[in-house]
Amino acid sequence: MPSKNTVCIWYDREAEEAARFYARTFPDSAVTAVHRAPGDYPSGRQGDVLTVEFTVAGIPCLGLNGGPAFRHSEAFSFQIATEDQAETDRLWDAIVGNGGQESACGWCKDRWGLSWQITPRVLTEAIADPDRAAAKRAFDAMMTMRKIDVAAIEAARRG
Repeated sequence: MPSKNTVCIWYDREAEEAARFYARTFPDSAVTAVHRAPGDYPSGRQGDVLTVEFTVAGIPCLGLNGGPAFRHSEAFSFQIATEDQAETDRLWDAIVGNGGQESACGWCKDRWGLSWQITPRVLTEAIADPDRAAAKRAFDAMMTMRKIDVAAIEAARRG
């Protein structure tokens, strides 16, 4: 049975290209359907790709080719938990290397302007450490980073 809740993501005209990139890049991701417009609409014509059904890391999404009226912002992002530096590097490099851009503290944007947090589990655990001094050291280290450096987070946590 389809999910009752689906994340709808607005694109100008590149929803299918974005969805196929996500399906290639993230585990448990796929493009499941492409729907073409049955008639003309303000930003497209009959037969153009209107919506794309896809999943990103198990989350059901719908890409809508709605035109240029709305842009993505950091107010919405996908947070992807990574297991190690290799997975962190692979995902970060895929996003940034495909026309995206780096930001701070594990955040980056893909070429379509969608924000991603590539977050090693080590970081999440370190910031939640009951030893608040260790948590602060890890947090302070993170604040200096773009892509998260797992070894540096672990070293900061240890002191």
